[in-house]
Amino acid sequence: MKKRPFVLSIAGFDPTGGAGVLADIKTFEQNKVQGMGIITANTSQTEDNFNSVNWLEEVLVFQQLTTLCEKYQFDFVKIGLIPSLGFLDKLVNFPMLKEVKFIWDPILSTSSGYDFNHDLEQLFDVLKKIYLITPNWNEVKLLSDQENAQKGAEKLSKITNVYLKGGHNQKEIGKDYLYSSKGKLYPFRNRAKYATEKHGSGCVFSSALTAQLALDLPIIRACLKSKKYITEVLESNKGLLGYHKR
Repeated sequence: MKKRPFVLSIAGFDPTGGAGVLADIKTFEQNKVQGMGIITANTSQTEDNFNSVNWLEEVLVFQQLTTLCEKYQFDFVKIGLIPSLGFLDKLVNFPMLKEVKFIWDPILSTSSGYDFNHDLEQLFDVLKKIYLITPNWNEVKLLSDQENAQKGAEKLSKITNVYLKGGHNQKEIGKDYLYSSKGKLYPFRNRAKYATEKHGSGCVFSSALTAQLALDLPIIRACLKSKKYITEVLESNKGLLGYHKR
C-alpha cells in the first residue's frame, strides 16, 4: 500500500465538525493523505449561529507545531482561522516550516456575520510567503481593496496564486477562477445539479486542494479534483452540514 503524505491544518475548532480542523481532517482522510491538526481557537457555534471565539495562547500553538515538526515532514500546510496577520506572518516564517508551501483560506468573517476584524496592513508582505490563497468574492474585495472581485484577484495574483471561489458570484453562481501568479487565468465551471449551501464549504474546498497538491498533482488537476469533491459535499444532503463520502 502506498504511503500517504503528511498534511497539516492550522485552524480553529468548530464543535459541529462542519468547518475548521475537524472538517479539514475529514477532508484529508477522504482525499487519501495523513491529516494532522493544530488548534488556533475554540469557537462557540453551530452551523447557523456564531457566538464567540476564544483564541489559544500563541505559545501553545507554536508548542504544538514544534512537537509535530520534530517528528513529521510537511510539504503542504493549510491555514484557516487565525487571530491576526501578525500571527500568520510568524507561521509562514517559522524555521521548521521553511520549505513548506502554505495554502491560506482567509476567513475574515463567518457566514452568520461575525467579523474577526483583521488588520490587513501587513497583507502584501505576508502573501509573498504563501503559495496559494482561496478567498471567496467578498473576501477578495477586502483583501485587495477593490470593488470588483475579479480585478481584486488579479491584483493579488501578482504576489501569489489566487483561487477565487464563486459561491458569491452573482452572474454565475459556483463558477470559480484560478488566477495564476504566472499571469494565467483558468475558469472552473459549476457542475452541481442539486447543491445547497453548506457551513464550512470554504474550509472543505481549501483542505481538499491542499491534499491534492500534497499528492503531487499539478495545480490545475488538483483544482479540478477539489472542485469535484466540494460539489459532492454540497450535493450530499439538504442541510447546512455536508456529508463527506467517497
